[in-house]
Amino acid sequence: MRKVVLVTGASRNMVKAEAVRAALVASQRTAEVTIVQVDVSNLQSVFRAAKELKQRFQRLDYIFLNAGIMPNPKLNIKALFSGLFSRNVIHMFCTAEGLLTQHDKVTADGLHEVFETNVFGHFILIRELEPLLCHSDNPSRLIWTSSRNAKKSNFTLEDMQHSKGQEPYSSSKYATDLLSVALNRNFNQQGLYSSVVCPGTVMTNMTYGILPPFVWTLLMPVIWLLRFFANAFTLTPYNGTEALVWLFHQKPESLNPLTKYLSATTGLGNNYVTMQKLDIDENTAEKFYQYLLELEKHVRVTTQKSDLQS
Repeated sequence: MRKVVLVTGASRNMVKAEAVRAALVASQRTAEVTIVQVDVSNLQSVFRAAKELKQRFQRLDYIFLNAGIMPNPKLNIKALFSGLFSRNVIHMFCTAEGLLTQHDKVTADGLHEVFETNVFGHFILIRELEPLLCHSDNPSRLIWTSSRNAKKSNFTLEDMQHSKGQEPYSSSKYATDLLSVALNRNFNQQGLYSSVVCPGTVMTNMTYGILPPFVWTLLMPVIWLLRFFANAFTLTPYNGTEALVWLFHQKPESLNPLTKYLSATTGLGNNYVTMQKLDIDENTAEKFYQYLLELEKHVRVTTQKSDLQS
């Protein structure tokens, strides 16, 4: 029997999660589909979800780490017009490099929201689920949703939460790439493998929130035309999952831990997977991992104090 766990991030998504569960059961009648609710921007929620998963299952084979936010994105008009008249115009549209700024906030856990949601909440979930993931006889997989917008220039170890910058999303996705490399270095021998993917430019609520609707109406014909010159414009969630599905079918031992796997779409709408070398120094990845472990110790102490007070 196939067992699938659907993890939904908030109560408003339970209806969608139930619809997905019903569709999966209808198409795979031998599947057992479980829904677990978790908010990765809230550590208490992460601990509760991990406890529930450990009570229900003895092992997990795959975890797709897809939750992410880009709060209140603002378009850098100056960078946009500068890029339009440069040789990097297609690259700019593919990666949004330098185009988007966000104003972050601090969560109830005392962490910056984008960092906690996109990186640290997932990290704590993995740490909690290690007993279900580390089995040398049959490897388990972590598959992270990264981005072409993950830029080394937007991340520093000294400010890993990006509290002093205006591109926390880019910083968090680069941090995701670093963490994946570090996890492979520390856990491959225990049977746990990690990969990062990029879904391409997918038109979702997050994307549409960047510009007013009428601007997207004007831009979409241009974007469809750009597909003939750049493969990053997957546009639909279905196309964007190409790399995730492809990775699911690969033997983890055959994958390069320093490679990002990208969903791509031709101008005529055909999907395929391409690869990109991660712009990462392995020593930096290890240092970042150690910093996360230290932060974990701190938040566990804080969480325990909060539990005692309540």
